Amino acid sequence: MNRIVAMMIGVILLACAAFVLADIILRKLGSSLGGTDEISGYVMAIVTSWGMGFALLELSHVRIDILRGRAGQLGRSLFDLFSMTVLSATITLIAIRCWPVVARSLANDSRANTPLETPLALVQVPWFIGWAWFAIVAWLTLVAAILLIARGEFEQSEAAIGAFGEAENL
Repeated sequence: MNRIVAMMIGVILLACAAFVLADIILRKLGSSLGGTDEISGYVMAIVTSWGMGFALLELSHVRIDILRGRAGQLGRSLFDLFSMTVLSATITLIAIRCWPVVARSLANDSRANTPLETPLALVQVPWFIGWAWFAIVAWLTLVAAILLIARGEFEQSEAAIGAFGEAENL
């Protein structure tokens, strides 16, 4: 499912780039679509929150692993579990803290204080759902890793939640 989300994010980013490019060309011709900076900012916030789950499963998140690299298989697995637990808890806290922002915008029918007067809920709802999705993906990945480690499948667990140095990725 995250691959589908990543493909949709890619399409959205391409459309946003085309929109900005069209505005740049129109500005050279003496006109403008207007609001491209605002809209592209909204797009970046939304696609970032949605892209984090895909990045997690692709092991693209940065982690300092100086101690992990010196540990044995079980030690690396425990470091990975600790890292995933902290990540899952942090992302859950972020998602929980996002909701009051969305709820306030919905209750007040808040709009951006820009010429577009964008209804903020239009942007904040998908942004919040992206963070919630990331939290769900993180917790499911953690549970899967715990099950793999409990069965002694350390290599599979490392492939799912490990951290690899540049030399190991080649």
